Amino acid sequence: MNTKSSCLRWSTLLGLMMLFALWASGSTRVSAQETERSGLTVLVRTALDSNDQLVAAREAYNLASEQVSEAWGSVMPTVDLNASYQRNLSVPVNFLPAAIFDPTAGPDDYLPVQFGADNQWNSTISVEQPLFKPGVIVALGAAQRFENLQVEAVRGREQSVVTQVRNSYYQLLLAQEQARLTEKSVNRVRESLEETKALNRGGLAADYAVLRLEVELANLEPNLRRAKNAVLQARRSLAVLANYPDHEALEVQGSLAEMDLDDLAENSPENRAILEFNGAILSYAKIPESELETGLARAAEFRSDLRQFALTEELRRTEMRLEQASYLPEISVFGNYIVSAQDNGSPSFFGRGDGQSATSRALGLRVSVPIFQGLRRDARIDQKRASLREAQASSRQAFRTARSQIRTISEDIEEADLRASGQALAVRQAERGFEIASAQYAEGLSSQLELTDAEVALRQSEFNYAQAVFDYLVARAQFDEATGQVPLVDVLLEQREEDR
Repeated sequence: MNTKSSCLRWSTLLGLMMLFALWASGSTRVSAQETERSGLTVLVRTALDSNDQLVAAREAYNLASEQVSEAWGSVMPTVDLNASYQRNLSVPVNFLPAAIFDPTAGPDDYLPVQFGADNQWNSTISVEQPLFKPGVIVALGAAQRFENLQVEAVRGREQSVVTQVRNSYYQLLLAQEQARLTEKSVNRVRESLEETKALNRGGLAADYAVLRLEVELANLEPNLRRAKNAVLQARRSLAVLANYPDHEALEVQGSLAEMDLDDLAENSPENRAILEFNGAILSYAKIPESELETGLARAAEFRSDLRQFALTEELRRTEMRLEQASYLPEISVFGNYIVSAQDNGSPSFFGRGDGQSATSRALGLRVSVPIFQGLRRDARIDQKRASLREAQASSRQAFRTARSQIRTISEDIEEADLRASGQALAVRQAERGFEIASAQYAEGLSSQLELTDAEVALRQSEFNYAQAVFDYLVARAQFDEATGQVPLVDVLLEQREEDR
């Protein structure tokens, strides 16, 4: 009995140890996952690997690649094998004039002649090799250009996803800052309310002061709930873009309120990593005029939508040439090898012996010259020419829009940077004002209303600074995409090519 109890205790202890080990291992994995995936760079890499938009774009490229392979098949030889067997239930009979065999036969006399046998076999191997097919040659160029267009579409989608992840990341930081400041305001009002209630019970504070704080708290608490909901929504949006499996476990690094745009060295490693996550611009703050001109020039060469417009223009021009090639002749060489046989009675594969099977071979040259097709070719050429002019007009318009957009974004970056500098000063002044108001309130030299006003000014200044930093970071992300140099999509790729 004691032995059984001892075994039971040891089994229970062993089971608890195993459960603890599994729990510890799982906790370690979750913790490591949260730490690993909290940085902006890691989330962007995750999105580039598994974002569903990119998966769909890459499948479209695979489709275009297979279409190129299909087009190449048109210039290769074709080989066909055809075989047939026919059982004649009654052998066909034809009538020949009897005069062929009997000169004395009348003109209306005929002889029935049986052609064929009970069993007939026939097999043919045909080979044809195109020698000159202008349409096929042009179609190969069109297929290759379509593939290049899909490659650029994938690159453009990658740029867009990276920009979306960056903006969503910054949006989550801003939402967290809003929730943090609102929660601090709620906590401060709750503390003030408790202090004021105590003073009111001692006859040192009026009922109105208590009522006013209760109203203020009632107004702030829904704002806190709204701010926390905004954090949850921003976290879910970022998790969807980055294809992060656990929305609730997603945590991000960095703080907009603590970010210094004027001195990179004054930032924490997390904030420094965010500020240095740039593609087109090497500096992390202002954009020099020379760098702006470089960005404008590189946009024409590297911006994805402009490249897609240029590739579309080339594709439309090739499609027009494809229709024009339909006027040219086509030349091909062909060869046939035919085996036929027949016999009577029970079927015997390709006859029983000599005299029941035969072979024939042929080699030839085929020339096809299109002469008239009801003016359809002219209409198709005019359609393709109109499509080409449309693509050229769209390309010119896109280029002008891109230049205007880049200059506008650069102005937004400069404005956000100046606004952040001004708001940083406002935060320092508001902090000093709140310290003075708190000291005066503690000494009984100012009212609760003055303290509340000072606290509201401080929180608003802090949020305005965070908003300015957010606008700056978003504008930087837009500038990278507008100039076609997005981190982890273009810049690192160019560096790897230079290293080679």
